[in-house]
Amino acid sequence: MERIISTEKLPIKLWLDDIEEGALEQARNIANFPYALQHVAIMPDAHQGYGMPIGGVLAAKGVIIPNAVGVDIGCGMCAVKTNIKNITTEELKKVMTKIRKLIPLGMNRHKKPQDKNLMPDLPCGPIAKREYGNALKQLGTLGGGNHFIEIQRDTQGFLWLMIHSGSRNLGHTVATHYNRLAVKENQRKKISIPKSWQLAYFKMPSSHGRDYLTDMQYCVEFAFANRKVMMTRVMEIISEYLNGPSGALTSCDFGKLINIAHNYAALEKHFNQKVYIHRKGATSAKKDELGIIPGSQGTNSYIVRGKGNKDSFTSCSHGAGRVMSRSRARKILDLKKEKQKLDKLGVIHAIRHAKDLDEASSAYKNIDIVMENQKDLVEIENQLTPLAVVKG
Repeated sequence: MERIISTEKLPIKLWLDDIEEGALEQARNIANFPYALQHVAIMPDAHQGYGMPIGGVLAAKGVIIPNAVGVDIGCGMCAVKTNIKNITTEELKKVMTKIRKLIPLGMNRHKKPQDKNLMPDLPCGPIAKREYGNALKQLGTLGGGNHFIEIQRDTQGFLWLMIHSGSRNLGHTVATHYNRLAVKENQRKKISIPKSWQLAYFKMPSSHGRDYLTDMQYCVEFAFANRKVMMTRVMEIISEYLNGPSGALTSCDFGKLINIAHNYAALEKHFNQKVYIHRKGATSAKKDELGIIPGSQGTNSYIVRGKGNKDSFTSCSHGAGRVMSRSRARKILDLKKEKQKLDKLGVIHAIRHAKDLDEASSAYKNIDIVMENQKDLVEIENQLTPLAVVKG
């Protein structure tokens, strides 16, 4: 399904036709990056980021690039299927209200440190060690932007719980620290890569490179722990409202947690070489690997199974992808129309004020087209329709 641009040092393989110019320029930059290997893969949800397009996959030989991972290290999705079929709008509203009370949203965090037993093992990296105390208060918090907690219904009528969140301020601090360090190191060594590319890197296995990899991996583990804590609390809230004599069920059963990250780098073997695969807004889609591709607020999400396509470095999209910037969405979208669109669908949504328009469904690409463009990367296991959304 990919199309190929062959004008740069390495081919650029794209799984979309409508890439914005800024993202395409970044794709050209990474295709000309001296340590890039084989080709560059651009997923169907791609849009402009810092240094590398969000929705980009880069294989690098012997170097690691903080900006090719991004600031929300380990950000990802988790989802759980329930045995629940019947839930009223009133029950949904009560559940969402309780979620907002128990789970800090946006910039908020817990006032007290959370249980250390819910954290990954003690960090070894210098920045994660320093920020460990702060991370304890961020554990089980959603964050802002496009992060969400959503209740959905599958094609058989069962409810699903889905969470999108990352490593909070821990990941941002790690990413910012090491990108600045890489910029200084590259300037000192008079690296010839243009500063405007924003692709400062560490040679591996240098001390700074090893520290970044250690801290980055801890952020990935923390982000997963963060999602697990929130999911546990959401399941407890669901059980509270739907169990017992006055509830819809005598017991709530929850399936196995599906988890997938989309901002990280890992040493993997591709095309018979060991390379650092950088997935920025892209998820792993190895053969038969389960994944999650969410739509935008008010549109379908998908549970998928990877096909292991080597040309995408066994990767797929991480979502629908933005079609306009946050500032442009707030400026041009009509609040009344966006609310009416979601109300008509019967979704309990999070579009209440003009400042929320950056997360309206019109700010995102059409998820149906995104899924069609990656039929050779994943197959759809289940389609999920939104019922209620909490946003940061």
